[in-house]
Amino acid sequence: MRRALWLAAILVALAPTLATAGGRIGVGVFGGASFPIVQDDVGTGSTYGARVPLEVLPLITIEPYFAGSAMGEGEATLDGETYTRDGFDMTAFGGNVMLGSPSSPGFQLLPYVGIGYNHLTRAGSADIDEVGFNFGLGVGFAVLQKLSLQARGELNMVVTGDTSRKFGNLTVGVNYNLLKF
Repeated sequence: MRRALWLAAILVALAPTLATAGGRIGVGVFGGASFPIVQDDVGTGSTYGARVPLEVLPLITIEPYFAGSAMGEGEATLDGETYTRDGFDMTAFGGNVMLGSPSSPGFQLLPYVGIGYNHLTRAGSADIDEVGFNFGLGVGFAVLQKLSLQARGELNMVVTGDTSRKFGNLTVGVNYNLLKF
């Protein structure tokens, strides 16, 4: 947990320094659906959040993010009886490293990987505070000089000891370029 916090803090602290070599700083918001992968005790829910893309090189963008999810109810079977369980509420923050820039003009293909800190809560269960990993692919299209639209698909994997909680996220969002160096 501490490693993830330190990594996120270092990414946020270094990004403006690296961006002075040339690039863009933007801000974006997103929302969409989150689907549990191989989990019967959690149902489909919603996800939302904010990103701050920092283009450090023409082909590399560091993207600190904050995300939240509200998962739906799921069913669990114990001793032959089926129970309905509340879904998780999840908050996460961390950073992605992306090939390309979501704020560049024209159509963009944006593969990325990331790491973050995840906090999952659910009534009747112990909280989960663990490191998570993101793998995804996005597409972006600039609609105005400073405004672009994005759609992304990602796998979010939260390591929980010997196993993991996996979620597939489909999001759409908008990104606004604040500064260009």
